[in-house]
Amino acid sequence: MNSIVRSVWIETEVTSVDFRNAMRQLTGGVSVITAGRGRDISGMTVTSVSSLSVDPPALIASINREASSWPLVKRHGFFGVNILTSDQIDIAERFTGKGGLKGADRFAGARWTTRASGVPLLVGALAAIDCEVEDIVERHSHAIVIGRVLDVAVSARTAALAYWQGRYVALDQDEDAAKLAEVSVPARHVARKF
Repeated sequence: MNSIVRSVWIETEVTSVDFRNAMRQLTGGVSVITAGRGRDISGMTVTSVSSLSVDPPALIASINREASSWPLVKRHGFFGVNILTSDQIDIAERFTGKGGLKGADRFAGARWTTRASGVPLLVGALAAIDCEVEDIVERHSHAIVIGRVLDVAVSARTAALAYWQGRYVALDQDEDAAKLAEVSVPARHVARKF
């Protein structure tokens, strides 16, 4: 593996508060990562999932190594990515740990299924993706997990749940496109600045 590592000396230090405030400007899709089997299951709400490649299908997820799901991902070598719809805020909140729910108790109140890996996948998610751990890069408080996609279930729904500036935001493809069309300036009048 080829990589270039370069140390740069910067006289000012970015605080975690400053960095968190900056990252709140980045809108992220809300997903629940699930891991484990049977009653030995857990999950967490994240905005840190991204596609890695289409051929072969693979994705990356950044997982906090203090999360209860982390040991299950490492031990079993599989995880699920459940991309939430705009009306699944209650599921997003439940898997953040707010309310004190842990492990299998977080899964109550929703329908779950399993595919090839055996990890729980949310019925009714925008997409539920079954993954096998291909590689793990541990850095600082988190691990970057590369997942080889084993199976995918995609919903016909179009309204996604996003997280922006510390709040959940509903994004509806049809509804939001219509709103943008109403307020958009015709393209010939827009000056481009890069």
